[in-house]
Amino acid sequence: MNHDAYDDNYIRSILTSVKSIAMVGASPVNVRPSYFAFKYLVERGYDMIPINPGQVGKNLVGKPFVASLKDIGHPVDMIDIFRNSDAAATVVDEALALPALPKVIWMQLGVRHDAAAAKAEAAGIKVVMNRCPKIEYARLTSEIQWLGVNSRTISSKRAPIPTSNMRLSLNRSSVSGGATTAADRAAKDKNDLP
Repeated sequence: MNHDAYDDNYIRSILTSVKSIAMVGASPVNVRPSYFAFKYLVERGYDMIPINPGQVGKNLVGKPFVASLKDIGHPVDMIDIFRNSDAAATVVDEALALPALPKVIWMQLGVRHDAAAAKAEAAGIKVVMNRCPKIEYARLTSEIQWLGVNSRTISSKRAPIPTSNMRLSLNRSSVSGGATTAADRAAKDKNDLP
């Protein structure tokens, strides 16, 4: 799998097939990116599980925090890693130790660990790195157009204005590619810092 550029159909197939997502590194602080992504995905109908050992006993938009993947107690379709690249390998190892493997390991923007990805793929798990499911969902449904962003999706109809618990169609046509070179540059620049 080429992790430098993902085909829109690959991303689309993941976002349409998963129902439950465990977000490792979720934060209850409402100005953190993990909070926005978590809340957005809950509002789109995904069964979200926040993972953060320091927040056990608290809730994130009505969902109770759990300490680790093994504490969830039931299978999940996708694990969204909202930790740094160094922590990704540990999270993948924890996922591979679960009794029921997830279908997908998703590493957030700026998170890339090729060895961990190869290990997950060897176990039959799909992997996405350096992408955000919130952004990809909004892009593929054309919902992001409401913010004035070019989503590279083609339709003669403008996407409807999203409302609470509204799940838009992920089946809109896309211009080929789906690469987000700005995100790739940001991750590279971050790694080039002394």
